[in-house]
Amino acid sequence: MDGALRPPRRRDTLSRMEADAALRRLGGTATRAELRPLVAKRRLRRAVELGLVLRPRPGRYLLPEVDTARALAHELTAVVSLRSAALAHGWKVKTVPPRPEVTVPPGRKIALGTRRRAAVLTSRLEGADVAAGTTTPLRTVIDCARHLPFDEALAVADSALRSRSVRPADLAMAAREVRGPGRPGVVRVLTSASGRAANPFESVLRAIALDVPGLDLRPQVGIAVAGGTRVVPDLVDVALGIVAEADSHEFHTGRMQLTRDCWRYDELVLDGWDVYRFTYEQVMFQAAWVRSVLVRAERRARATQELRASAGSYA
Repeated sequence: MDGALRPPRRRDTLSRMEADAALRRLGGTATRAELRPLVAKRRLRRAVELGLVLRPRPGRYLLPEVDTARALAHELTAVVSLRSAALAHGWKVKTVPPRPEVTVPPGRKIALGTRRRAAVLTSRLEGADVAAGTTTPLRTVIDCARHLPFDEALAVADSALRSRSVRPADLAMAAREVRGPGRPGVVRVLTSASGRAANPFESVLRAIALDVPGLDLRPQVGIAVAGGTRVVPDLVDVALGIVAEADSHEFHTGRMQLTRDCWRYDELVLDGWDVYRFTYEQVMFQAAWVRSVLVRAERRARATQELRASAGSYA
């Protein structure tokens, strides 16, 4: 049996996570409300005291990598960019970069020892592309779309829209005007981005789904079930009757939440929807398997529709 499909041997105790680990899982930045289900108050307070987590303002927490990136960029006369810039803007990312990501102008020589401390991108930045030593929100989204894998870039673009640092119209205009290497990938990110995804978990699941031909899973589509009660699944293909859920039960440990989740799942299935649920670990670390499930789900749904159409033609 494939190890990716084996059930866990013990129950995951996320309520015991260290604050910095929980913050990485949540995208590098989070509110107290987002951290509460995962981290005890005393552990969070201790992490702040030790400098493992920063609290720039009450109720808001982020990883110290943000300050590290700013300090290194200042040392190099560089600009904080890519995912480091996304974090500096307060956005969530799929993966917190292991080293600060900064941009220097063409021709700048960086010592080998310094390069080991940073991921250095060489690019020409205009004055309008930089604010307070960091690439502007729109330039950050475009750079991530140009230089990062699709799922990483989509998580950044979704978060940028969700924070309202950029508007859909900004991305639409940039998609029309962008030029240079990697343009098709940049346009794909800009035109696929949606502020409806709640977190990088959902963004990455959508990125995987967008790679499945014939599947049209759209975020946060309302569905009426159980006599008109409205539910809003994470991703819905209305034409094929498929629902894909980024199953975040680990973030909601109460029994009332479990009861609501079970009710929602059962009502969707009874209404004829094919519901597929994916955990954080599967989406973030087993993308090939998740994609294979969605490929099979698309084929199964189409085969079912064709069978029903054939049966109807003989009725």
